[in-house]
Amino acid sequence: MVIVSPDTAGCAALHSRPTQMQCQRCERRRRTGMAWVAGVDGCRGGWIAAFTDTQKPDHAPVARVLSRFGDLFSGEILPDIVAVDMPIGLPDRVTGSGRGPERLVRPLLGERQSSVFAIPARAAVAALDYAEACRLALAASEPPRKVSKQGFHLFPKIREIDGLLRSEAALCERVFEVHPELAFRTMKGAPLSHPKKIKGVINPSGLAERCGLLVEAGIPADDLLDALAALVVARHIAAGRGKPFPDPPGRDSHGLPIAIWTFSSPRQPLQDTVMSASPVSRPMIEEAAGRIAGHARITPVMRLGAGAFGSVGDISLKLECLQHAGSFKTRGAFNNLLSLPIPAAGVAAASGGNHGAAVAYAARARGVKATIFVPEISPAAKIEAIKRFGAEVVVGGAQYDDAQAACDRFVAETGALKIHPFAALETIAGQGTLGREWDLQEPDLDTVLVAVGGGGLISGIASWFAGSKVKVVGVEPEGSRALQAAFEAKGPVEVKVASVAADSLGARNVGQLVYDATKDSVDHIVLVPDSAIAEAQGVLWRDFRLAVEPGGAAALGALLCGAYKPAQGERLGVLVCGANVDLGKLAAIVG
Repeated sequence: MVIVSPDTAGCAALHSRPTQMQCQRCERRRRTGMAWVAGVDGCRGGWIAAFTDTQKPDHAPVARVLSRFGDLFSGEILPDIVAVDMPIGLPDRVTGSGRGPERLVRPLLGERQSSVFAIPARAAVAALDYAEACRLALAASEPPRKVSKQGFHLFPKIREIDGLLRSEAALCERVFEVHPELAFRTMKGAPLSHPKKIKGVINPSGLAERCGLLVEAGIPADDLLDALAALVVARHIAAGRGKPFPDPPGRDSHGLPIAIWTFSSPRQPLQDTVMSASPVSRPMIEEAAGRIAGHARITPVMRLGAGAFGSVGDISLKLECLQHAGSFKTRGAFNNLLSLPIPAAGVAAASGGNHGAAVAYAARARGVKATIFVPEISPAAKIEAIKRFGAEVVVGGAQYDDAQAACDRFVAETGALKIHPFAALETIAGQGTLGREWDLQEPDLDTVLVAVGGGGLISGIASWFAGSKVKVVGVEPEGSRALQAAFEAKGPVEVKVASVAADSLGARNVGQLVYDATKDSVDHIVLVPDSAIAEAQGVLWRDFRLAVEPGGAAALGALLCGAYKPAQGERLGVLVCGANVDLGKLAAIVG
């Protein structure tokens, strides 16, 4: 989860490179003992802002009308955190029903979903004429989507914030996009029962419901509903309880953050309320399957029957190791490239090898530039595969998370599109097509064994099988157990990584999105020793002539070592998911 925790002792905790303006603000905070936050909404006079001092929570908020958004950052009250009900971060193209934040937030709002409208492409927002805005929006959306007149009236304010944040990049660390309906939903712990307006007229029941929630949150309610709702979110962000959708936030082609923020409610943990439903649904996976059809292979199932490997179960192998670029990652890579607008700087990814190879393969197929950041532990065979597919390879540090940090810096500097190997809806939905395909091939399965690294694969497969009779069991190496640790802690945590499969199953933290997608849909996790993984590699080569990497063999290792013991006659599907193996090391295993 992205956490913002301002430090009253100085600006270093909030800003990695404090500017003169930021240092002046922090000096003012030290001198006055005040730490202001603001909730802001557009109004006819410009902007309506509600301010509160987090050092004095018993004081009533201060309300002001400002002619320009930039006026928030001058004057006597200088807020550390600004939460604004206005889109931040504009796509170059729009696919489906809007940006990732809108698609994530709508399902949480119940009947209030229509209050979250799709943000059109940047070119359409820049248009000053409604007809021209519609023309540009139609040309940059798939399926074609016009601009609503209500949305068009917001464009000047969207342009105002966009211009300010692009010219004053440091402000991106202080300004957060929010949506009042999501804020109210988080306060209540459930979708609201009444709309705020009915056919443009204020609905008394809806107004009363929202005012009651603001009073309960400790803020006197008046007509500044949306600004005050944003203020509630700003106050929680300042206290370190901020929660973005998506997590982590994306970036547009100009480096501006793309996320809608709320908070982890003190009334109930956010993962038990806002994210009670899986963030990836079957319809999303169906759409992804249609999108990548013809780009990703349909991989075969090998039915071995009862008694295979000495088991009492009825065993089959799903051979995703035969996928393009050698792993399931190709599914998610294509779904990203076919779902999202691609900036001129191309795409970037951090990878232990398989994700990088898949992104490079998909980028080459789409004629897109790719830059892949790899950790030092990446096998030479995987790095060679990435280069063979035409991508630029950059060594970004010792471990995967180091490579991810280097990738994030590159994306911020160049505006390239980051394709995350697991913490992205498009990635998870793409990997979920494997579960859909498997289900169609073997409709009578009882259980599937799935290897877990960062968790994108098991998130997609578990999201597909959620609510069905199929039990999804995750398999992690004993020395790399990020998802099991998250389940134990009831939230993502850091783990140490030391395993023969660390190059592909070596994430130190699965992140909030994967945790939310798996916490209710994965039955449990089993751990396997490195020796069982190596044994599985040897069996797959000797018995089936399948050259499989350690991560790809981990699920079978769980069966061989007894970490998972099927019941008599249980129809068990075992996923073999990666073939980018160092042949020299495999030769040493099979002797």
